Amino acid sequence: MNRGDGASRGGVNLPALRGHNEAVLLGLLRAAGPPGLGRAELADAAGLTPQAVSKITARLAADGLVADAGRAPSTGGKPRTLLRLVPGARHAVGVHLDRDELSAVRVDLAGSVVARWSAPLDFGAGPEPVVDAVVAAVVRVSERAGAHPPVGVGVAAPGPLDWRTGVMGRVTGFANWAGFPLREVLAGRLGLPVVLDKDTNAAVAAAGPGGPGAGTSVYLHVGTGLGAGLRLDGEIHQGARSAAGEFGHQVLLLDGPPCRCGGRGCLEVLCLDAVARGELPEAARILGEGAANLVALLDVDRVLLGGRVVDGAPDVFVAGVRAALAARPLIDTAPPTVTPAPGGVAEGAAELALAPLYVHPPAAPDRA
Repeated sequence: MNRGDGASRGGVNLPALRGHNEAVLLGLLRAAGPPGLGRAELADAAGLTPQAVSKITARLAADGLVADAGRAPSTGGKPRTLLRLVPGARHAVGVHLDRDELSAVRVDLAGSVVARWSAPLDFGAGPEPVVDAVVAAVVRVSERAGAHPPVGVGVAAPGPLDWRTGVMGRVTGFANWAGFPLREVLAGRLGLPVVLDKDTNAAVAAAGPGGPGAGTSVYLHVGTGLGAGLRLDGEIHQGARSAAGEFGHQVLLLDGPPCRCGGRGCLEVLCLDAVARGELPEAARILGEGAANLVALLDVDRVLLGGRVVDGAPDVFVAGVRAALAARPLIDTAPPTVTPAPGGVAEGAAELALAPLYVHPPAAPDRA
């Protein structure tokens, strides 16, 4: 893929986005959906003057990102013209690197999946073949996407990794990945902006936009490993050292079976051993005990469950986690909801790539 105008490692290759205010208006229009919003509503919500909104939306319309959505019902005066986001105007790609499978999706500006592809992957083969596989997947799902290249590519990988620098850490069981600059290498190969984060953080992003006051959610992933993604007060929390969410390596059984992380009695080894034995209710009970620890620590509002193991028996895992939470006397006032996650990891990776296009409006409007 060739580098488009404005492409950079940390941004989006979309010249229309000249600043914060454009991203605020696009975020408001995305949230409004097909019905759209009027210019006066946009001005009030964004803390901008109507004149500023008119200028910005005219630029966005010229780039094909915004279009008329008809007129609002008259309340006695001239009917208001409504504006809406044009979802198909651009797209982003999300890639999930699991230990044995690669999944890729292309999404439109509303986050809806318009193309999907998956293939076996040997993550342990090392960086070079995996990079080749990612490039091939991005090209594959971007076919027939129109004239515009993706605004970005989100890549979700097993941790630990440094999401700020885009450098992989010593992934459990795959030490050959330590120190590999995955984001930089992919950006160079693709000629596109690339975002790299842990698979669990991507899955939290797939659950939908946050924002101030959105509460605390945790995503618990059960697949080839266990991990957690955290959304604290509406914002995805990676931690100062990108180490937040190592949920699977809390010790539940002192001197228990050895875990591939080097510890013993970790939640991950206990849960996955139960899965390997075909004892899914027991695996769900073990997951629930770990979830209860997290809920008590963080005062969680929502628990989302995902990953291929959960996807194969969602009712079993939801019931097991709910039962564990109900059994804890400290979690009795307003127990968190427990549901399957609404989106997959690849979809969340695409959401991370879309994120620079949208920002939440300021909490206190400051008119200009």
